[in-house]
Amino acid sequence: MLNFSFSRRALMAVCLLLSCAAQAQTPAVFRIGVAPHTSARVILEMYQPLRVQLEKALGTPVEVVTAPDFTEYARRMLRQEYDIAITTGHQARLSQTDAEYSPLLTYSADFRAVALVAGNSPYKSVKDVKGKPILGLSPTSLVTLWGQHWLKQNGINEPLRYVSASDSVARLVLAGEAAAGFTSLANYQSLSRDLQGQMRFLVISDPLAGRVYMLNKRQLARKSQIDAALLSFGASPEGKVYFEKYMLEGYRKLKPKELESMDPYAREVRQTLQ
Repeated sequence: MLNFSFSRRALMAVCLLLSCAAQAQTPAVFRIGVAPHTSARVILEMYQPLRVQLEKALGTPVEVVTAPDFTEYARRMLRQEYDIAITTGHQARLSQTDAEYSPLLTYSADFRAVALVAGNSPYKSVKDVKGKPILGLSPTSLVTLWGQHWLKQNGINEPLRYVSASDSVARLVLAGEAAAGFTSLANYQSLSRDLQGQMRFLVISDPLAGRVYMLNKRQLARKSQIDAALLSFGASPEGKVYFEKYMLEGYRKLKPKELESMDPYAREVRQTLQ
């Protein structure tokens, strides 16, 4: 009985060691979290070439994930769920100040917010949409926050209706369910030519801090490796196709104080989350 008991304990110990060894040999998944600026399907397709490049460079499984809306994305980002968070400047700034993420790079193309109206609509100025339904992407989206500021500056204080994706904004405006909708210029440019041709701009913002790649503090030891992998992707044929397709022009480092300029918008996100 003693020998049997000892053998069973020894076998269990060996199995435990083998299990631990197997887990140690299985690399953790590296997660790229992309803010939900469009549908999850489009995001997964858009970032697939980058995912493949990083997986090869890091020797680690890489997955691209998003969230149902910008507010939930911010919550998950602050809970450290993303190894790289790709989000607009105000949430990037929030991740830096409140969760110790570090900026890597952004896109060279200017990021602008736009208000879209149907091309055949009677709306020619901001005063024309007063009292009418207006769409935003979520209470913590940069284009929505910018749009709310613009409306208030022009004496319009009605609450916005929120939808989940920029293509939904365009379709609802064209269907007559809203007078106008806020989205980014980049997302407008990603719409089909047919949809673009049926719309026009009510306003275009000045340049804002666009989508920024932010690195989780737990990955800082690999920062130089990740930087090199991103720049290598940018210089690759796949990267050049990606930049051309989405009109992003390439990567660049952030300018001094570029994220700090987003502090007012970051504070609004913080207040919403609280």
